[in-house]
Amino acid sequence: MARKRKKNKKGAGKKANRFTAATAELHELYELSVQNVETEIDFVDQTFRELRGRHAASLREDFCGTGNTSVEWIRRRPTNTAVGLDIDQPTMDWGLENRISRLSPAERDRVRLLNCNVLEPVDEGKGVDCVLAMNFSYWLFRTRPEMLAYYKAVRESLKPDGIFFLDHYGGSEAMVEQEEIREIEADDGASFDYVWDQDCYYPITSEVDCRIHFRFTDGSELKNAFAYTWRLWGLKEIQDLLEDAGFSKVTVYWEGDSEDDDDDEGNGIFLPEERGENCPAYVSYIVAER
Repeated sequence: MARKRKKNKKGAGKKANRFTAATAELHELYELSVQNVETEIDFVDQTFRELRGRHAASLREDFCGTGNTSVEWIRRRPTNTAVGLDIDQPTMDWGLENRISRLSPAERDRVRLLNCNVLEPVDEGKGVDCVLAMNFSYWLFRTRPEMLAYYKAVRESLKPDGIFFLDHYGGSEAMVEQEEIREIEADDGASFDYVWDQDCYYPITSEVDCRIHFRFTDGSELKNAFAYTWRLWGLKEIQDLLEDAGFSKVTVYWEGDSEDDDDDEGNGIFLPEERGENCPAYVSYIVAER
C-alpha cells in the first residue's frame, strides 16, 4: 500500500546482520515491521484528552499479541493501567518474557495479559477508558452479526465517557493481488525485508488472504510467517455497525498529505474528516465514543 502510518525504525549505522531465517524471532520481526506503538499511543492519548478534557488512565488492548502497545501505555504515566486480551497464549507468553519482564516491578503490577475471547471479555477488561483494536486484527470477524456482537461487547466494556479506537486501511489497491516489499532496520542497524503479500481477493465475499514473509541478507527467507484471512470491511460499513452497536458518535481521522508533491506517503497527522480523499491506498483511524 502506498500510504502508511507505520514507519521504519532506523539505527545509528550498519553492523553485522543478526537477522537470518534460522536466528530471527518472529514476534520481534512483526513488531519492527508492522507496529509503531509510540505513534499509536500518541494519537490515542492526545485524542482522548481533546475529546474528554482529561488524560485516559485505563486501556484495554484487544488482539494484544505480545502486549507491545500495553507496555508503551504503561510507560507513559505512573497512573496508567493496561489489560491485553488475546486467545494465543504462546504469543502472550513471549510478550511476558521479552516485553513485560523489561518493565520495573511497579510497572509490571499495572499490566495484565489475559487469555480471553474479546467477544466475552473478563471483568478485568471492563470499565476502562479506552479499548484499542489495531493492525486490522478485528477483521477476522467476517460477518455482520459477529462484528456487531464485538462492537456491542466493546461498548459495554467502556466507562460512560470511554472511547473505542480502531485503525482501517482501504483504497483500490487494498483489493489488488500484489506484494509490497520494505526494508526494515532495527535500532542496532540490523536489517531485513518485510513482504506484505495480498495473496488473493474474493470479490463476492470481500475476503482477502494476506501473508507476511521475511527475507534476509544471507538469502534465507521465512515464507508465510503470518497468514490471515480477513474480510475487507468498507469504512462506511464499519461506521454504520458502530452506530448500530449504540456508540453515540463515530469519527474518521484522516491522514494529511505530505508537503513533498512527489511523496506518496502521508504526513503522519490525522484529523477529523467527513469525506476523505480518493486515494489508491490509505490508513485511517476510527474513533467511536460511547
